[in-house]
Amino acid sequence: MSSLSVPPPKCLQKPLAVPHRYMFGPGPSNVPQRILEAGSNPVIGHMHPEIFEIMNDIKSGIQYMFQTQNNMTLAVSGTGHTAMECAIFNTVEPGESVLSAVNGIWGERAADMAERIGARVNTIVAPPGGFFTNAEIEQALSKYRPAVFFLAHGESSTGVLHPLDGIGQLCHKYNCLFLVDSVASMGGAPLYMDQHGIDILYTGSQKVLNAPPGTAPISFSERACQKIFNRRTKPVSFFLDLSWLANYWGCDGKPARVYHHTGPVTAFYSLRESLAVLVEEGLENSWERHEKVAEYFHAGLENMGLKLFVKEKKARLPTVTTIVAPHGYDWKEITTYIMKTHNLEISGGLGPSVGMVLRVGLMGCNSSRAGVDMVLMALKDALKHCHKSKV
Repeated sequence: MSSLSVPPPKCLQKPLAVPHRYMFGPGPSNVPQRILEAGSNPVIGHMHPEIFEIMNDIKSGIQYMFQTQNNMTLAVSGTGHTAMECAIFNTVEPGESVLSAVNGIWGERAADMAERIGARVNTIVAPPGGFFTNAEIEQALSKYRPAVFFLAHGESSTGVLHPLDGIGQLCHKYNCLFLVDSVASMGGAPLYMDQHGIDILYTGSQKVLNAPPGTAPISFSERACQKIFNRRTKPVSFFLDLSWLANYWGCDGKPARVYHHTGPVTAFYSLRESLAVLVEEGLENSWERHEKVAEYFHAGLENMGLKLFVKEKKARLPTVTTIVAPHGYDWKEITTYIMKTHNLEISGGLGPSVGMVLRVGLMGCNSSRAGVDMVLMALKDALKHCHKSKV
């Protein structure tokens, strides 16, 4: 008789079954076969020289994608939230002032993370679909004198692409580090880390890069490193401590890399391949393609009588479009119908935009006219078949 009190689960005695879906939500996006195949290469040790070479390739790819010369450039083992915590946990000490620009969910999350580690957090708030002027930002910098200012470049919950010109210079004028979230925008909209005076920049692998979720590129300026490596206290997280990560990624100038954690080697293969795809297309070509496809999509939506949530054209995020939830319809019924009938994911709002919008992602390989046509056809079909209230 077995001594085990928990029997083998029957569900694990069946083969794994995963459907193919068209991923046109705000992420993750579809992963091309080439990147899937890269991730299926044999597992080797996370401290083997071949892995260090792959990590060096990734670092070079991130520097190109971010348009930065920063030596302190790497990929955190985890999703975009991990990079967000890495940025905040390393740059902020308890009692320091943090300013977060809230025009969607990501500013809210950054404020929450900073509060958890004992920072004095202040926010500036814009309504969903809105953004901040440089004058508003300077006023807040002058008032609160933060050590770090957080801004989402691509606010995927509201579909806003935030202007960046001049903000880095304002931050430096007030002796403040400029922290930018580019998870939804990176590779799909112009961004120049060094030129824009950004001190900490991060993104995720699962959006425009079309890699599986699980790695998060991040880069720190020399100004950021000066603050981080002269802290009075240790960062609250050992896993995200930049002094350890810098060594593992060969960014600290030391001759040997020391074990910190087991890097997700197969995720590194996929990330390297996705960066190679971006390099082959060319960053500027990728920016242009995403912009043109978004314009084509927006024109198609307006022809259907649907309204775009972000009023100012220049502030529309090309990778994630927000559509005003059609009057008289239940947005959940629309997204459920499209998933069931067309095997295609689009989503509703998130955070402050819940109930107000539908969100459609056109990222990486999914940013194409063919993809747009598929989404428009599915939306037309849903509006025809879903229940519309007469009220």
